[in-house]
Amino acid sequence: MNMVEAERRLLANALMDISNERFVLLSESCIPLFNFSTVYDYLINSTKSFVESYDLPGPVGRGRYSKMMSPLITLEQWRKGSQWFEVDRFLAIEVITDQKYYPVFWQYCKNDCYGDEHYLPTFVDMNFPTRNAYKTLTYVDWSKGGPHPNRFRREEVTEEFLKKLRTSSQCYYNERIVNVCHLFARKFSPNSLDKLLRFAPIVMNF
Repeated sequence: MNMVEAERRLLANALMDISNERFVLLSESCIPLFNFSTVYDYLINSTKSFVESYDLPGPVGRGRYSKMMSPLITLEQWRKGSQWFEVDRFLAIEVITDQKYYPVFWQYCKNDCYGDEHYLPTFVDMNFPTRNAYKTLTYVDWSKGGPHPNRFRREEVTEEFLKKLRTSSQCYYNERIVNVCHLFARKFSPNSLDKLLRFAPIVMNF
């Protein structure tokens, strides 16, 4: 929950600038898949926020739920999702001013319960489902299994690979099907930077 506290502080700080309308959480190993104008237009014109949220049976989903959270939060309401989110100003304000659900998470989401994977997905699903697209905009490769996603190394970064990340799937955006489903991707190793800079003007139109 210390991670969630840090996220709330970041949001609170960013909200102090009244011109900020969209808020994206990224890590040092994330890269943009599109240039700034494309990312800006995608976010600012979206009718939804992007918080991944789903019900997951098993030890890393429902298994992390504490019965002490009931009756405010039930097992059926417990959700999991990526910590890499994008929210609008309305939702950001709701997150930093939440005094109902956050204290319960702070008290009971401990040890094997990872708050950054459960608090926001549960909070948004319970209170603002119609404002959420229920997906993350950050591509992560979990195909190799394990507790951590695949880290892309320098030799894996090619023009074809980056193009695939940009348009290899379809999803809903403002109630229509589009080919742009992820604006960012992770995890990229530091030694891939030179190749990313080389391909950025070619693939991403930087």
